[in-house]
Amino acid sequence: MRTARARVALMAAALMLLSACGQPEYTYVRDRDGTTYFKVPSSFAQLNAHPIDLYLSGTQPGSLAEAERARRVWSVAFDQSAEPDITHLLGSADPFLYATVHQLTDEQRDAVSLDQLRDFLLPVTERVRQLYEARAAASGRQPLFGGFEEISDQVLTLDRGARGVRVRFNYRIGTEIQTFDHTAILDEQGDTVSVMLIGCQAICFRARAAEFDKIADSFRLLRLPG
Repeated sequence: MRTARARVALMAAALMLLSACGQPEYTYVRDRDGTTYFKVPSSFAQLNAHPIDLYLSGTQPGSLAEAERARRVWSVAFDQSAEPDITHLLGSADPFLYATVHQLTDEQRDAVSLDQLRDFLLPVTERVRQLYEARAAASGRQPLFGGFEEISDQVLTLDRGARGVRVRFNYRIGTEIQTFDHTAILDEQGDTVSVMLIGCQAICFRARAAEFDKIADSFRLLRLPG
């Protein structure tokens, strides 16, 4: 009887070990066209990024502009909160990640610069921040983002002529300070911009900066053989 029980216990322990071994540490992500790659801890839940796309672009659902944008843009979002929600992009005690790849129009290709890479999602450079504040004042609304603080700004020199920026900064949103880590890469042909934005409240970001560095460092253009 004891032998049978021992065998059952050993089998159960073996199954638990196999199950634990079968849980991947990371979710590996590649964009729709296979140009951009990164990995995110498997503890992050994937969300529908479309509402974020609409918010950042200002386009209307069902419009021709939105249809054209959907053809050229791929996006994904991940949240590590116990109750994942897309609104956590702009304020959460838990990490949130948004990544997007844009196929540029001819007009965009002619105009893209390192400063435009910095401002691709949120107002970062002084000129665009001033423009953002002026528009908010003209509309009679209180700006959502305030108290900008730059933490770091790095120009990325990548292989095959690709280039990019990585900027870390704080914004006051409501009563909390939110830290963002923004990486934007322009491919060597000037055809696509790939962007990753990682954010959480400042106290969270300071405690987990090394983890976020690993995620950001995995964000790169995917080079196929040949």
